[in-house]
Amino acid sequence: MMLAPKRTKFRKVQKGRMNGIATRGTRVIDGDFGIQALEAAWITANQIESARVTLSRYTKKVGKTWIKIFPDKPITKKPAETRMGSGKGNPEYFVAVVKPGRIMFEIAGLPEEVAKEALRKAIHKLPIKCKIVSKKEQEEALNNSEGGVK
Repeated sequence: MMLAPKRTKFRKVQKGRMNGIATRGTRVIDGDFGIQALEAAWITANQIESARVTLSRYTKKVGKTWIKIFPDKPITKKPAETRMGSGKGNPEYFVAVVKPGRIMFEIAGLPEEVAKEALRKAIHKLPIKCKIVSKKEQEEALNNSEGGVK
């Protein structure tokens, strides 16, 4: 079940830039633990699917998993041995643009050791450095930062 948009406004999009850090989707909301990106990258639909399969296999489909990124950017490629010019290539696959700080996967309903090991295995399927974050730690950090303001 490869992720791809059902329909898009435009068939081809420009490359764009991946500067800066994520401003949205930086906290664990639904689950207890999550995978947070530490680098910027294009994550392909295949990589997302591979990580999802790893999570579901390791957890034996116990608990719940959320995929918090969606590949909505089409990447075009020109055929091999084609001369330059004659326009942009055809869309080949879709990617999700991920910036540092973005939560990509969340997991809940499992013991901490099992959840962390499942996420560690899923991180190996992704092309960027990531870390495992917990909802509890994020809430404590948020409360501590608010306490310092008063």
